[in-house]
Amino acid sequence: MEISYDDFAKIDVRAGTVARAEAHAHAWVPALKLWVDFGSEIGEKRSSAQIAHHYAPEALVGRQVAAVVNFPPKRIGGFLSECLVLGFADARKNVVLVGPDHAVPNGARLF
Repeated sequence: MEISYDDFAKIDVRAGTVARAEAHAHAWVPALKLWVDFGSEIGEKRSSAQIAHHYAPEALVGRQVAAVVNFPPKRIGGFLSECLVLGFADARKNVVLVGPDHAVPNGARLF
């Protein structure tokens, strides 16, 4: 299915820095709770991310990630997830995070 650039432009993907991370004990699939700083314009948003296979919570603090910030919030295992942190599935279908390979300002938009 093809989409137009205008359709793509509706998806607000931003860079943010993980400020805090912890195990999400109530998720059905092993997941982590993330608090991501998207800068002064957007602020901090929370995310439940199914990334526990490859990442330990303490290793994520300070890491920049890419996330969709304009989806409506969704409650996941009792935790309000406010953004969708992005990743690709590896060969075993475990999520590998997407993020900039050089530091960018928190809140920088994907073009």
